[in-house]
Amino acid sequence: MSQILEEVLSANHAYIETFGNKGELAMPPRRRFAILTCMDARLDPAKFAGLVEGDAHVIRNAGGRASDDAIRSLVISYKLLGTQEWFVIHHTDCGMETFTNEVMRNLLASSLKTALLDDKGWHDVDLSSGAVEGEFIDWLTINDQAKSVCADIKRIRSHPLVPREISIYGYLYDVKTGKLIEVPEAKAIGQAYL
Repeated sequence: MSQILEEVLSANHAYIETFGNKGELAMPPRRRFAILTCMDARLDPAKFAGLVEGDAHVIRNAGGRASDDAIRSLVISYKLLGTQEWFVIHHTDCGMETFTNEVMRNLLASSLKTALLDDKGWHDVDLSSGAVEGEFIDWLTINDQAKSVCADIKRIRSHPLVPREISIYGYLYDVKTGKLIEVPEAKAIGQAYL
């Protein structure tokens, strides 16, 4: 058994000891909102948004982007579980700013092993067994955080399955301070229409 697996199972055992009545939580989120944010390990939505189990839906992917799957989850969050407000939260110093679609596609074509980032950019150290399937994926990279928040909110807002009465807010999380910074341009885009 790997050390990581042992640590996770040990943490789960400790969690079970204090689980209490959390098994009685309702399926719909108590505070009726959802957060779409990045999978970056430096972000803890429960802490930066003051959440406890049962409060909100948290949807995470690389960059916190409004991918088809993220929108699918948001629509389910509203339609079946009653969320009324959504937050799109990107962050400073995001890894999605460090490469382009072309870079990712080239890296995958040459190797499926983990790439390294140095002062010259991303590169493969093991040039074996690549795959060209990366050519068919839009990796949703980011070159401007505020613009990507606005683009994602615009994509969500204009989606035919997203009701107009849902408010969508746009923020950047500062990884150096923990502060949520509103993206002013996103406010008008995400405004609910009744």
